[in-house]
Amino acid sequence: MAAFTRFALGVHILALLASKRDGAMTSQTIAASANTNPAFIRRLLAKLNKAGLIKSQPGKGGGSQLAKGPKKISLLDIFEAVEAGRIVAAPKTFPENGCYVAANLAPVFRDFTSDAEVAFFSSLSDVSLKQVVKSLKTAAARS
Repeated sequence: MAAFTRFALGVHILALLASKRDGAMTSQTIAASANTNPAFIRRLLAKLNKAGLIKSQPGKGGGSQLAKGPKKISLLDIFEAVEAGRIVAAPKTFPENGCYVAANLAPVFRDFTSDAEVAFFSSLSDVSLKQVVKSLKTAAARS
């Protein structure tokens, strides 16, 4: 999957649910809004549910809704729910092949990328879903 597609869709899903606070929304409705497959949306909903960001009721008449207010959900919460691990994958280390680059690149690479990851995660933690929804409404009013 392309870089952070799950994250972007996770934000889409939660922003959509935050804008519809009066009831649950089905995976079909969410998928239509995101122009993607309902099965893929259901997999993301399961991750968001496991992280405690949404509540879901499966089956006919079911749907998903936020488990807490949008002010209490950060972009970091969403990222951690749907993405796995580090944002920059370190190269594999091959110490047995005799190449000093292959044997040492992974730890050196982590040294150079760890500050960027810390900044990225810190930035995400500073933005709430409520701020995202407010920005979306402002953007919609301008268009």
